[in-house]
Amino acid sequence: MMQFKLTTVGGSEGFILNKEAKTKLNIVKGDTIYLTEAPDGALRITAYNPEFGRQMEIAEQIMREDREILRVLAK
Repeated sequence: MMQFKLTTVGGSEGFILNKEAKTKLNIVKGDTIYLTEAPDGALRITAYNPEFGRQMEIAEQIMREDREILRVLAK
């Protein structure tokens, strides 16, 4: 478990991620991270964008359903 302290950052509040946390999240300065709610109600910090994931699932479904149409259009 990692522990971080809430601090003032400019006019807001935030916490600083140490090198170990940034490595585990696979992020660097300037990346966007997301706070998501898990099914059990817990909050998780992730570099994964849930909206992008949902959009990719829809795109994959369309590609499976319309495979033949996409093959014709690719010619």
